Amino acid sequence: MTSPNKSWMQTLRENWLPVAVLVFLILFPFIIGALTESSPIGVPRGDRMVMRGESVRWQSVLIEVFILGILAMSYNLIFGFTGVISFGHALFFGLGGYILGMFLEYTGMDTGLALILGIVVGIAASGIVGLIVGFVSLRLRGVYFTIFTLAVAEMFYIFFSRWRITNAEDGFTIGSIPVWLDPTQSRLNFYYVTLALFVFTYLFIRRLVNSPTGAVFKAIRENEDRAQAVGFNTLNYKLISIAIAGMLAATAGMLQVILNKKVGPEVLAVNYTVDPLLMTIIGGIGTFNGPILGSAGLHLLDVFFRDATITIGETSFQIANIWGLLLGSGFILVVIIFPLGIIGTWQRWRLKARGQIAKAARPDPSMNPKTEA
Repeated sequence: MTSPNKSWMQTLRENWLPVAVLVFLILFPFIIGALTESSPIGVPRGDRMVMRGESVRWQSVLIEVFILGILAMSYNLIFGFTGVISFGHALFFGLGGYILGMFLEYTGMDTGLALILGIVVGIAASGIVGLIVGFVSLRLRGVYFTIFTLAVAEMFYIFFSRWRITNAEDGFTIGSIPVWLDPTQSRLNFYYVTLALFVFTYLFIRRLVNSPTGAVFKAIRENEDRAQAVGFNTLNYKLISIAIAGMLAATAGMLQVILNKKVGPEVLAVNYTVDPLLMTIIGGIGTFNGPILGSAGLHLLDVFFRDATITIGETSFQIANIWGLLLGSGFILVVIIFPLGIIGTWQRWRLKARGQIAKAARPDPSMNPKTEA
């Protein structure tokens, strides 16, 4: 029998890279603070902490990476592992943000109670809406399902952009956030909360996909008719996948609203469906690390290069003006070079290399003929 210590050591050896990345992310604010001589906590001014310096700025960048990573992983659950292509995922992202924002700003409750109730109601409502939308739309197949989900998301976008209670298309700001979670006063706390939810989402999806329920998800992705023939009610399993993905996307939307301290129709915009779709395709559809790599890569490229300038001869170009063209061109190149995404293609190359090594190590029967009696 394997001892518990040996089991833990084996687990760490097999997952040394994710563990190393997690340790780096935990220490990241202090590493940047030491390199740039800036405080990761903030500069005190009276009773408030002023958020300034490189460490605080890069905390915001990574918080957005974590939020996009949660959103991309939730989309990968329905798209990569269940085979359901939805263009309405922004609905859950925005719905969670709106519900939490309204609890914090309009109910008049204590901020701590409003935060808890907003999170609970937002996640529950997103799951229920996911079940309802899925139950209605999953009767459709192919492009009809995709168009229907896009139409439902756009319907919510139009509703909130004209709802006077939430200031229509202008949205509203949130000023009543608990101090310990307020990113303008406790950026480091919010950084670690977001990192914890990011890690939880990764571990939860990994455990779910490796469970018997996840096996049915993958069976539906590969061949839904065959899964039905075996005896599984594929509609129920797809509803479960959509509901869980919707609740995770709502969590990401809540974090985005807290970070920006503003709620508006932009959180329901179609780019919060297209972006996780691109991130999943670039990183690797149906892989655990692909959406994370895609979200981190795209957002960090945006941060590093969007405000840069290209000079050719005497002519200068602002990358911001041609960012969409560069992003589209880069996406085409990645799809051509990595047809299964970066992680998916790498895994295929590695399996192929292992197969060739095993084949080379196998003895050739012709070099060792049996002696006839």
